[in-house]
Amino acid sequence: MTVYTLGPAGTFSHELAIRLYGETVTLLPTIPGIFAAVEKGEGIGVVPLENSEAGGVGATLGGLRSTRVSIIGEAYREVHHHLAGFEPLDRIERIYVHPQTHEQCSGFLDRLDREIVHSSSNAASACEMQKFPHSGAVVSRMIADLYHIPILCEHIENNPDNITRFIVISASPDLPPGASKCSILIDPQIDRAGLLHEILGVFASRGINLTRIESRPSKRRMGSYVFFIDLVYSPGWKDAISELDRMTQVRLLGCYPCLEVPG
Repeated sequence: MTVYTLGPAGTFSHELAIRLYGETVTLLPTIPGIFAAVEKGEGIGVVPLENSEAGGVGATLGGLRSTRVSIIGEAYREVHHHLAGFEPLDRIERIYVHPQTHEQCSGFLDRLDREIVHSSSNAASACEMQKFPHSGAVVSRMIADLYHIPILCEHIENNPDNITRFIVISASPDLPPGASKCSILIDPQIDRAGLLHEILGVFASRGINLTRIESRPSKRRMGSYVFFIDLVYSPGWKDAISELDRMTQVRLLGCYPCLEVPG
């Protein structure tokens, strides 16, 4: 089985994929590329979905909407960031950082008040900073060790309990054993008073707990949105989705278990 995840080597996605599936992981440079490979049936993918500090990952939400893949598992991982560089901190003039990582470390970086350059991944930050003198990068400990970059400041994230939720995606819509959560995508297509209230009422009337609801632009026009909803896997979930299907456009993204991550 081929397992795709986000590269270059050393990303949090890469580290988690190794823990879940072993060393035989294929790295791709972008999240949309992972979705494309999975949709073709070439393997499964491990991608970040949301972070406790920075919220939803746009590329992953976009992939869930634009491709016909299913979520077959989720996993959670504590995320810690470190500032690394080959020169002392007072000589660092530019810092490379992934945009999501920047959000998670905004307090430290704002106080440091250095030039910030965004990169495509934490591993890319480590690669880019080596091209320019007086530069540093915000990276994981795995990346710092992998690229032999000394850590200048440890644990610079805003929240010491910083956690990222990852999902495993597959072209197969089969329901995995031990499901504890379901995810759906709702596209109302229309705008009328009370519609969101009616949608949420479908779950409330059945005692189904919602663990997450997030709106994203539909890209049709300003003020038009789609909704990503996670719900606890419980009796009545199929009836709830059937009722929603009569009200609006709904797609089941998957029902899945929470995966245990080896230490």
